[in-house]
Amino acid sequence: MTKHKKLTRSRDNRVIAGVLGGIANYFNWDATLVRIIFVVLGFLPVLPGILVYIIAWVLIPDEPRQTHYYSDGSRKDVTPDDYDDRP
Repeated sequence: MTKHKKLTRSRDNRVIAGVLGGIANYFNWDATLVRIIFVVLGFLPVLPGILVYIIAWVLIPDEPRQTHYYSDGSRKDVTPDDYDDRP
């Protein structure tokens, strides 16, 4: 079974909104390369870069947060146990 990839805005690799970082993650490219390509294409009079970025910011969903839940939905206790050090 293959994992279905979904285009999302990156939480780890973001400068403004994570749009270009998310595109880089989706295609397994370097985020810096995607940013350079975006800046170069932004200078073309045909493609207003800032408008495309804002539209992508609105349309592309944010990457889901990683939670501390097990696969069955139960919570994982992450509280340190200070009482183990007592004699």
